[in-house]
Amino acid sequence: MTPDDELRAEVVLARHGETEWSRDMRHTGRTDVPLTERGREQAAALAPRLAERGFARVLVSPLSRAVETCELAGLGGRAERTDALLEFDYGDAEGKTTAQMRERVPDWTVWTHSTPGAETPDDVGARLAPLVAELVRADGDVAVFAHGHVLRVLAALWIESEPVEGSRFALSTGTLSTLGWERDARVFRAWNA
Repeated sequence: MTPDDELRAEVVLARHGETEWSRDMRHTGRTDVPLTERGREQAAALAPRLAERGFARVLVSPLSRAVETCELAGLGGRAERTDALLEFDYGDAEGKTTAQMRERVPDWTVWTHSTPGAETPDDVGARLAPLVAELVRADGDVAVFAHGHVLRVLAALWIESEPVEGSRFALSTGTLSTLGWERDARVFRAWNA
């Protein structure tokens, strides 16, 4: 990291803690599923790591699993809720596993197949593009609490890739990832930690 890189704002992505549906690998879009006890423990474990740095802004999805994670991580009092961070609308895949979807459509994935009533990665990318533009211009570090797939699309946009490239960025519950800079290039500083 160069001295110039240290002056530029970083974006810390926090995926919400475990829910029953994330544990069971069910697509959890707009259904407001609460954290499990393990999910609450994961969220609380983020607090000491996040307390080490100051944030100019804290952004959170309005869904309760993200809001509670933000609160347990110690940043809830400063959080701004934004619909841009809502998880994919999975349409007919909501609440189903990939295996269940593949019973009807072999090789189905969120990233490669259209699903009735669902957003595509490009739809989510269009929704996130204005937010990413704000993050690029941020005057200080920003914490973002949201969901697995939407954060993966945000990360793809950060590195100036297509939204579908988020398919390559596995993201576990209760983890932190850091987006930053190397000179003028937008990079991953840490992922899925």
